[in-house]
Amino acid sequence: MSQAYAHELQVAELAVQRATLLTKAVFHDKSKGTLSKDDHSPVTVADFGAQALIIQALRKNFPHDEIVGEEEATALRANDALRARIWTLLKDVRLEDAPSEAVLGGPLQNEMQMLDAIDAGNSAGGRRGRIWALDPVDGTKGFLRGGQYAVCLALIVQGDVKVGVLGCPNLPVDNDVPLSADAGADQTDEGHGVLFAAVQGFNATSRPLGRGALGPSQLISMKPVSDLRHATLCESVEAGHSAHDEQSAIAQRLGITRPSVRMDSQAKYASIARGAGDIYLRLPVRKDYEEKIWDHAAGDLIVREAGGSVTDANGHRLDFGQGRTLASNQGVVAAPHAIHREVLNAVEAILAQKGGGTPVVPNMAR
Repeated sequence: MSQAYAHELQVAELAVQRATLLTKAVFHDKSKGTLSKDDHSPVTVADFGAQALIIQALRKNFPHDEIVGEEEATALRANDALRARIWTLLKDVRLEDAPSEAVLGGPLQNEMQMLDAIDAGNSAGGRRGRIWALDPVDGTKGFLRGGQYAVCLALIVQGDVKVGVLGCPNLPVDNDVPLSADAGADQTDEGHGVLFAAVQGFNATSRPLGRGALGPSQLISMKPVSDLRHATLCESVEAGHSAHDEQSAIAQRLGITRPSVRMDSQAKYASIARGAGDIYLRLPVRKDYEEKIWDHAAGDLIVREAGGSVTDANGHRLDFGQGRTLASNQGVVAAPHAIHREVLNAVEAILAQKGGGTPVVPNMAR
């Protein structure tokens, strides 16, 4: 019996792999063509270019699917120099394996196609039909500082994540290499690069990022945690993205003695999914903050298919059918299934002390 969503998985993995050819080229360029969006977050030529490349492949293969993309092309339409620079970067980007490139539909033909592809990521999201969630460069600040970043793509069907792919150019290929405290800074893609993927109900895999056809894959799984004192906690680098003080208090309550590993992007999900880390916490710094679906959809599925549980701080599964944001969720708690409830209990206790806690419901299944 053939695997469900086999074609979607193939296209997603190849599209993400091709996009990393562009992001890696920009990563090595000292001038990354940075703009500031309305929310003051940075966006680079790599964000625009990777989004255009991936959406072009999705439209070629799944013309009726909707796409929720992080970027839009208004700024490019008004900036001739930046638009020309992005086009120069991406017009010749292609996989070195011709059959794989043919699956994606070949290169974009002109600047107008590029702009139209970027703007095709304008779906409002929701619970109906097939919707792709795309973050072309997740962790843009990490990308700019030379740290971790990820190219992220997920297929959501009727509000449920069915396919998830993460391209992490700066993570080591070896799944057995544990995270070190400096994993979030001064990284390189030389000898590095991993493509993570999962299909609901069919486990999670990793394979080396390449330049042509997909390389050999292997199953990944979360590492059993027999002693929480030796667990590795992952969290965001930016204090504006994650409540570091509360997360430190949670680690202390759990008895964790190792320093936390601060990394940008969904590389945190990928790292705990393969056992390089153990727990990922992302507690909100503001009660009114809503996480974006493209920041979590692929990582959520990969961790769950690797044997983990992912909920919000109240024990609820992340709901990707609410629109472009996780409007009904607060925070993220990801851990191996066996210890997830213990971690949630610590989260509940610390948030209650801070005056922001609500009762944790029974731990949801994968």
